[in-house]
Amino acid sequence: MARATTKLILLAALVAIAGCASKRPKVLPPSAGDNPVTDTSGANGGNTVIPGSAQDFQRSVMSDTIHFALDMYDIDATSRSILDTQAVWLTKWPDRRITIEGHADERGTREYNLALGDRRANAAKNYLAAKGINPARITTISYGKERPIALGSDEASWAQNRRAVTIVLQ
Repeated sequence: MARATTKLILLAALVAIAGCASKRPKVLPPSAGDNPVTDTSGANGGNTVIPGSAQDFQRSVMSDTIHFALDMYDIDATSRSILDTQAVWLTKWPDRRITIEGHADERGTREYNLALGDRRANAAKNYLAAKGINPARITTISYGKERPIALGSDEASWAQNRRAVTIVLQ
């Protein structure tokens, strides 16, 4: 009797687990009015890239990330070049909104790094606004040192974490 009960419990558990195993489709269909473009370069695996999408942004600009020197929020020449390509894309897609995330390395207090990340995000926003992008399309957020991309405690890691990242909202 106990053996039959054990088998019944295991069968019920398998049925419950199988019911939860739905998979999300790899590629969602385009929304009405979008004209999908297939990337034939092989860089995107031949996947469809919808014009004006976040994937199109990634493909069209030099980078979504600019970097900063220690305790600085000035936009240097390399960052200007990157933001210029972002401004071109944003001009082409005037209905797209973005968020600029400001980040700092692990040194300094949490409060100091949140303020520094905010200054970095706003410096990028102000640069894009000076290039003719409506500032109402741009939101900023600071993560300070809370979201590092490099986990080391050395200059190379810190340099990667001192950044502002542009995210296209869908």
